[in-house]
Amino acid sequence: MTEQNPFKWRHFQTEIILLCVQWYLRYPLSYRDLEEIMAERGLLVDHSTIYRWVQAYAPEIEKRCRPHLKACNDSWRVDETYIKVKKKWVYLYRAVDSQGNTLEFLLSPMRDAEAAKHFFCKALQSCAGSVSQIGSVRENELTSSVPATLPVPRSAPRVVNVDKNAAYPKAIGELKAAGTLPESVELRQVKYLNNLIEQDHRFIKRLTKPGMGFFSFKTAWRSLQGFEVMNMLRKGQVQGVDKGDVRGQVAFVAKLFAAAV
Repeated sequence: MTEQNPFKWRHFQTEIILLCVQWYLRYPLSYRDLEEIMAERGLLVDHSTIYRWVQAYAPEIEKRCRPHLKACNDSWRVDETYIKVKKKWVYLYRAVDSQGNTLEFLLSPMRDAEAAKHFFCKALQSCAGSVSQIGSVRENELTSSVPATLPVPRSAPRVVNVDKNAAYPKAIGELKAAGTLPESVELRQVKYLNNLIEQDHRFIKRLTKPGMGFFSFKTAWRSLQGFEVMNMLRKGQVQGVDKGDVRGQVAFVAKLFAAAV
């Protein structure tokens, strides 16, 4: 995929490709559902073609949206949910802030302290990037030399709320010992406080059901990148695009690819 024209050599117009990809990532539709919807509109698009579009452009939409995300607050809710890949359960780690904004997500074959540490490091890097985008040029210069595995101070959470999974205290403890997390970060294991993220899981899980599972870890991850970023867009986490402004959200994605709508 070329940066200049990611739709080069495609047999369909950019607008049609983006429409199919966004519908699949936003609504609980199967690839065959979309094939029929397109046929109703006089467009013969095979479901396997739509699948290839989603695999190619879902990660690209997420990558291009990242610089436009609003910064989240420092009260984190962290939890994992289950996704079926090749008829086996794997774990989708997710974090939201106290207002329900998605912080980060990670698909992992394991549910242990190492997986939790990997997820926290990814979330810290992501939040550090969000902070630097809204900071001054001076702050960007100061944080540019920070190693990728360490967050800048302003990106660290004030409090992290988790469930009773024993892997989380171990992971947090090891990250504090390594200096990745400040000692001041409070870890809370209060179940009712995680109701927010458990409810948020539903928006992702309902999108995975029509496909009845994934056939590989790679295809699952690519699809989930698209599901998550469209969920962020739906929740109004993108700068200049309000929650509920569906037309504005569609126009924003089109603008990312310099496409007309």
